[in-house]
Amino acid sequence: MLELTARHLGGVLEFGTSVFTDDRGRFLELGRNDELASFGVPELVQVNASESTRGVLRGIHYQLPPRPQGKLVSVLAGSIWDVGVDLRRSSETFLQWVGVELSSEASNLLYLPEGFGHAFVVTSPSAIVLYRATNEYDPVADRSLAWDDPAIGIEWPRLTLEFRLSDKDRAAPTIESAQLFP
Repeated sequence: MLELTARHLGGVLEFGTSVFTDDRGRFLELGRNDELASFGVPELVQVNASESTRGVLRGIHYQLPPRPQGKLVSVLAGSIWDVGVDLRRSSETFLQWVGVELSSEASNLLYLPEGFGHAFVVTSPSAIVLYRATNEYDPVADRSLAWDDPAIGIEWPRLTLEFRLSDKDRAAPTIESAQLFP
């Protein structure tokens, strides 16, 4: 069962979930579509997972219409600093960002609505991140934005090592030349 623990800018929702523990380990339910719908979260149609080590930074990623993706993010092992950036030009919170520590220990989740870019950095020795999305991946609609764009000013955690990025993320454009939402 999910519990709404915080509402953030632009429709970003943070949830806690019930954890059941016994001598065999832990069990948790990471949300049902009917339960999520009661909070205004659209149906989730695609499930992805990534496994990364400390200092890996993924993002800022998003998909443009006709297949924008809202994402419900949770951590199955480890911890991350998870970030959502409002990329909707028509929004009152355009270019504002929210950052939340997600961890397997806290069993919390973050929902980022369609129109938000998503990024995270792994803060534990390793992490397994589960993303559920409101639309299927579409390579034609796929976009990235520079993780360190000063126009956004994300305050990333200071780690004792340099961030590790993919070539795609290293070459991502800044806001000035990026294609965004209306």
